[in-house]
Amino acid sequence: MTVDLLINAIVRQTTILIAQLATSGGLRAPLATVANQVFLDLVGELERQRVSRKVSADMFGLGLRTYRRKIQRLSASVTDRGTSLWEALLDYLRTRESASRAELFERFASDDEAQVKAVLHDLCESHLVISSRVGGATTYRAAQGEELIALQETRGDEGLDDLVLALMFREPPLPIDEIAGRARLGTDRVEPILERLVGEGRLARTEREGVALYQATRLVLPLGSTAGWEAAVFDHFKALVATIMSRLPDKSIAPKIADSVGGSTYTISMWPGHPMADEVYGALKRFRSELSNMRDRAAKLNQELGVPEAHTRVVIYVGQCLIGEGSDSHDRED
Repeated sequence: MTVDLLINAIVRQTTILIAQLATSGGLRAPLATVANQVFLDLVGELERQRVSRKVSADMFGLGLRTYRRKIQRLSASVTDRGTSLWEALLDYLRTRESASRAELFERFASDDEAQVKAVLHDLCESHLVISSRVGGATTYRAAQGEELIALQETRGDEGLDDLVLALMFREPPLPIDEIAGRARLGTDRVEPILERLVGEGRLARTEREGVALYQATRLVLPLGSTAGWEAAVFDHFKALVATIMSRLPDKSIAPKIADSVGGSTYTISMWPGHPMADEVYGALKRFRSELSNMRDRAAKLNQELGVPEAHTRVVIYVGQCLIGEGSDSHDRED
């Protein structure tokens, strides 16, 4: 597989993941700025790799002047959140007591009518907009007051603390402004999160030259948690990327540890009544248990001994999933 083909395949799989995340939990996350953010992140990473802007521009198929202008334009507006039709419809309804379907079609006449209908249906399904029939016509209004409070209580910021912790995990001590930047949150929103995490003993706070620094030395999410899944997804993905990067052809790896890094994928076909079913499924549970036990023992010992500033992080990424193929009954059994 050529590098070009590999990059295209990875981008395809990443877009599938982003689409799933953007529609999880019944909400529709805006994606208007994703392409621009990917471009700026790639630019920044290429610069960190010491690739000149002239070469980077050529890699993007752009002239150097066009490349520079694009960076300036996007850098100036990257903090402005893009507005999707989903957001625009909701914002419009929030400024009015109600609006009929005809009024909404007129207001958003430049948008595809079928798309407007689909977004309205989605907003109603998400309970952010309430529809009713008045005189044979359908009207819409934005949920308000106790309706929104009830919705917020069911969704809220559950898992936000864990996600901020995951953003800091396996990173050096960070100041609050950098943490806020990574989390795309204001410092006023991040500060109470950090204080909670410090109070819970999940975050270490130090001070260097009068600046408060925070570091996550451990990230543990209980198996089966309904909150914090975002943190688990991010940590899985980050560990996976780090593992792949460690084995790229241009990465120098000492011979003595060459067999200790990298990854292997094992796929085993199973079906109801398979003679090895108990052994294979049991191995998934056993691996998790053994590694969790080893990590806990090492963490306790490291706390007693103290971790020196120069040390090696051993990242063991173990992911498993069951993919049903064939009949529906087989899928349910798996």
